[in-house]
Amino acid sequence: MSLPIRLLRRTAASAASVAALFATAVAPAAADGSEQVVIRFETAESFVMYNADQGAGAAPNDSFAVPVHVEASESGEPARNVRVVVDASGLEGVARLGDKEACTVRGAVYTCDYGTLQNGDGESYTPLTLLGVDGVEPGDSGTVTYTATADNAPTITGSTRMTVGGPTLSAPGQEKGVSGLAPGESANVTARFANNTRFPTGQGVALQVDASEGVTLTALHSNCFYAGPAPTSAWCAFPTKAAAGAAYRTSAPLVYTVTPPGALTGEVTYTWSSPANRPADHTVRGAGSPLTLVRTAARGFDDTQGRVAITTTVQADYRPVTATVRGRVGDTVKVRLGLEDLGPGRIQGDEERGRFEVVPPEGTTVTSIPFTFEDDGGTWACERPGKPGGAFVCEIGYDRFYEVRHEGGTTAIDFHIRIDRQVPGAKGSIRTYNPFDRTPANDLAVIPLDASPAPPYRVLSGHPWAWIAGGLAVVGLAAAYRRRRRRTAPRP
Repeated sequence: MSLPIRLLRRTAASAASVAALFATAVAPAAADGSEQVVIRFETAESFVMYNADQGAGAAPNDSFAVPVHVEASESGEPARNVRVVVDASGLEGVARLGDKEACTVRGAVYTCDYGTLQNGDGESYTPLTLLGVDGVEPGDSGTVTYTATADNAPTITGSTRMTVGGPTLSAPGQEKGVSGLAPGESANVTARFANNTRFPTGQGVALQVDASEGVTLTALHSNCFYAGPAPTSAWCAFPTKAAAGAAYRTSAPLVYTVTPPGALTGEVTYTWSSPANRPADHTVRGAGSPLTLVRTAARGFDDTQGRVAITTTVQADYRPVTATVRGRVGDTVKVRLGLEDLGPGRIQGDEERGRFEVVPPEGTTVTSIPFTFEDDGGTWACERPGKPGGAFVCEIGYDRFYEVRHEGGTTAIDFHIRIDRQVPGAKGSIRTYNPFDRTPANDLAVIPLDASPAPPYRVLSGHPWAWIAGGLAVVGLAAAYRRRRRRTAPRP
């Protein structure tokens, strides 16, 4: 089993460019125990560049990768100065070549320096930017060839058939969501598409279904392949030649189940494509009855995928972390305030992590809420109220809480609070909030004030007339002392 190949300069592939099989480019085989360095390509045998109906308007596609792998050997010798030359001249008439800076370019020939690759390892470049052309048909194709050389390994060659796919199949976009789904419960969605192009799907149709973490696909059909025995992804093939302008749906719904203990939210998405090229990692074939396609109304299809949003019954219970503001009048004290995440669900997105709100006790002033982020700092981690007596709003999803945020634990920060005066029985408040907290009884706590009188020096420091009176008293005492010394001094 080879080690993973590191991909350099790789962008996300479009749905139309899923590779069906891996190429079997011939490389000299090293016998067991041989110290010969051997390299091989791990490229796709076929690759869909764009869909025919997109023509020259297709988005640039730079996801075609040319990975080179070094066969593991006992010697541990790396492949030195690996260089790959990619010849894309065979794409004339079916694709245009855009600008790409990953490799040296001369016409349609790209020379890529991979450098020294370690034993058992590999790297990859995506040398081409592929652009569409008008006037093509689905299935039109050309060939890209490539050659890899190294200072201490035999030269290898390979090729990939680059095809024009299509037609583009449209999906309904956001479907009706499902709420209140408990862990272990199931729901379903019927996948639909429309062929809003002038081309029929002469090579059949493929359906790709993906479920988010905490959601599992549970109806396993015999014309579908799954990525593992408890799959979150499925790929299904249909021989149907979908007519231009027609719409279809699956004969049975796609069934999914929330996996205990369950996520707070989830999503099931699906996309359609033609031709039907199976992803290499979908290897488990379903044993249930096959899905088929039946005609449906051709309206409401204006997106690239179908999406079903899921909200479960799982909650993320927050409760406040509070403390007493304790000190003398005039003191500025640190009071750690925040929230504790009791779960059992965990909020994943920063935009939904929730917040806590702090109203300080009467007789106090919040002077700062310092925070640290990426070795830098700031004075206010929370939004200050617009008027006295309002709440400080602390959104824990913000970067300002990055250093103190803990999933499944306590998120708290120091409030610097000045005690201005004694107010018997004064209490502030702290309240927690997130959209998945379904236990409101523990969302609110008090922040007591325990203020002692200021020390005498601080009392004097706050009253100028006391200082003046004290100064006059000192002057008077000094004068009396001098008079006393004159009376007691011996006469000459």
